[in-house]
Amino acid sequence: MRPVHLLVGPTASGKSAAALALAPHLNAEIVSIDSALVYRDLNIGTAKPSAAELAAVAHHLIDLISPTETYSVARFVSDCRAAIEAIHARGRVPLLVGGTMMYANVLVHGMSDVPPTDAAVRAAVRGRCATEGVAALHAELARVDPVTAARLPASDTQRIERALEVWLQTGAPLSSFQGQRRAALAVYDTRIVRWLPSDRAWLHARCEARLTSMFAAGFVAEVEALRAKYGAALTPDLPSMRCVGYRQVLDALDGRAPRLEMLDRALFATRQLAKRQITWLRSFPGEVVHCDAPDAVAAAAAVFAATR
Repeated sequence: MRPVHLLVGPTASGKSAAALALAPHLNAEIVSIDSALVYRDLNIGTAKPSAAELAAVAHHLIDLISPTETYSVARFVSDCRAAIEAIHARGRVPLLVGGTMMYANVLVHGMSDVPPTDAAVRAAVRGRCATEGVAALHAELARVDPVTAARLPASDTQRIERALEVWLQTGAPLSSFQGQRRAALAVYDTRIVRWLPSDRAWLHARCEARLTSMFAAGFVAEVEALRAKYGAALTPDLPSMRCVGYRQVLDALDGRAPRLEMLDRALFATRQLAKRQITWLRSFPGEVVHCDAPDAVAAAAAVFAATR
């Protein structure tokens, strides 16, 4: 079976730098599994690879769509499989790198064959959420799809909306589509490294240092430029503007939160994201490599080399 390497870890843990160091030794090209990197013009706040880094190692699934567009998990799987096949055709090895655990999970465990919903249904559900609130939508979901409602927190706006969209579009609950799953990486020889810190304080410090550098590099100006370029089409409920950091900056610029609290709110959200990612990764398959260890890159290379 052809090899695929998967490096997954929390935000600010140094995955991108590790991948750049690993790629030449593994004869690899990098495939992003980061849901924020698919958006054009979201550069500083996503820690997108620089032009020099993109030139040094081929990268895939970056800058695919406008921030006013949406990118589904199904499209990610399709694009990822196409990138993997193209890399193999060049005689090289795909190195999948990122921290979007939904993407990693569907690659390894498969995705349910849930039908897409159309734009009118999505708009109607989002409109209701804006006027009635997410709690009302969660209560309705509990009536029509109690299985899905039970597993979703009442604050998980995006997934509650999606579940109601499926119900309205098909007349069937989302949970009814989740019996059959298709694992995208099942046909490959997949080796997984879980890139995790042994010391949570180390990661917290890196989150703060990286976010501070983003603000110093012009993060606020980047969001202002996005509003100027895309105008009224750039709404707070877009998936691109729900990305950690962008949401907090946009809220402050639009007066929904104090501007002086912008960095602190973004840092809190970043650390919460890292906490969720670590929790998810604890039950994910693969070898653990401690990213805060001095020999972390060499340890990851040894795990990947074991597939050869």
